[in-house]
Amino acid sequence: MKNSAQLKALDYVVALLSGLALAASLPPSPFDWLAWFSLAPLFRLLENKTIGPAFRLGWIWGVAHFLALIYWIVVALGHYGNLSAITSLVPLALLVFYLALYPALFCCMAVLFRNTTLSFVWISLAWVALEYGRARVLTGFPWCLAGYSQYGHHLLIQVAKLTGVYGISFIIVLVNWLCYRVLLASRRASSQDLSIAIALTGLCIAGTLLYGYHCLNNQPFHNSRSLKDVTVAIVQPGIDQSVKWNPRFQRQTMELYEHLSRKAAKSHPDLLVWPETATPFFFQDNKILAAKVTSLTKEFQTPLLFGSPAYKRTVDGIRYFNRAYLLRPDQKALQHYDKVHLVPFGEYVPLRRFLFFVNKLVPGAGDFQSGSRVNPLRLDDISCGVLICFEAIFPELARVQMQKGANMLVNLTNDAWFGKTSAPYQHLAMAVFRAVENSVPLIRAANTGFSAFIDASGRIQKKSGLFTKEVLIDTVQVPSAFHPTPYTRYGDIFAKGSILISLMALILSLLFRRRNLK
Repeated sequence: MKNSAQLKALDYVVALLSGLALAASLPPSPFDWLAWFSLAPLFRLLENKTIGPAFRLGWIWGVAHFLALIYWIVVALGHYGNLSAITSLVPLALLVFYLALYPALFCCMAVLFRNTTLSFVWISLAWVALEYGRARVLTGFPWCLAGYSQYGHHLLIQVAKLTGVYGISFIIVLVNWLCYRVLLASRRASSQDLSIAIALTGLCIAGTLLYGYHCLNNQPFHNSRSLKDVTVAIVQPGIDQSVKWNPRFQRQTMELYEHLSRKAAKSHPDLLVWPETATPFFFQDNKILAAKVTSLTKEFQTPLLFGSPAYKRTVDGIRYFNRAYLLRPDQKALQHYDKVHLVPFGEYVPLRRFLFFVNKLVPGAGDFQSGSRVNPLRLDDISCGVLICFEAIFPELARVQMQKGANMLVNLTNDAWFGKTSAPYQHLAMAVFRAVENSVPLIRAANTGFSAFIDASGRIQKKSGLFTKEVLIDTVQVPSAFHPTPYTRYGDIFAKGSILISLMALILSLLFRRRNLK
């Protein structure tokens, strides 16, 4: 009895360590190779488990994994939201306990599928299906899916042009299952089953790498004749979140932007980009400071893309928006895009009735409202698909921008409220995939970093430091004609197919299980 209790305790310890290992494969950790092995111990734990224990092990795995990934919520709510350390743990715990349900369900499905033909395929598809579910349910939170761990491997991640990040997650789980069967399984698999698993996994890896080689060396979606060189300057002011919204610092803030913009203007860029909510005031009605911004574009003869809070009076009251403006030096119609996908706790408080003690991080009279449409901001041959902050982790928003005519993506973000945590590194890594999926450059302007230029293959050409005052200037190659990738055209067809196949496999497994119990 004692040994049984110790074994059970050891199971939970191994599950916890396995969850931490996958988290350790994600930025800023250099151990991205851990993603290919970290799930194998979990599969070993599930070998003789029934659904109930499997669910518990998966939940423990998930709690450890997500705590290691999103601990920065406490930093944001505690330091910048003025909550006590204990109070800020409540939203973190609620989110972690919810997210942990997905690996718990995965473990249940792994138990059901483990004795089926081609079980490793159905188990890998189940992982993808649940990742996609996490990205969509309750507004979605696709933070650090397994595939994002490989953002620095350009040959591998080109498959995102076909499958999005989910294709890489699929291969990672395939390899983990193979490692388990070869190295950790208590019972040796039959030579036939093992040969099939090795052959199919090897085929997936080889096909992915060959496709990546083809993309990197042949540029199938556009050639040099259809590319236009655009010089872009990014201003990163490095303003701490604790003073960003203090009215006493408004003038100092704008003076800093002016100073850095004058430095950038010496290179005569085609476009100047400031980050999210760069103007700590309502640009639409602060005549003095807004006029200063307008005069800079006239003086430099350079269009300016920047973020600002905005509002609209309606019969129901005032509606607040997180907005991006495109200001032209010729003062033609001012274009704007209102953020569609808002940040929970950052721009509004979900379940406010129960979380009444939590204030949103971005100041304002009330919660921000979602924009009503996705629309690129157009400037002659440049059409910017704007993604504001958190929106960069939602591939469907980038796809819609592309389908509506964008020929490059621009991510305006603050990231200051992450502090010096792992979150800015992870946020940048996820943005890389938006460039790869749509085969267009992505320009990232961040208040405190990381600002970056990312090319159409996902290579980070230039990157700022964290919490630095910098100007980044680079020439990006923008396609002059729309050449949609399969992912741009069809979206998450692979992930949706994974859901369908997983549901069918689940139904068949339950029917087979029921038949055996009779």
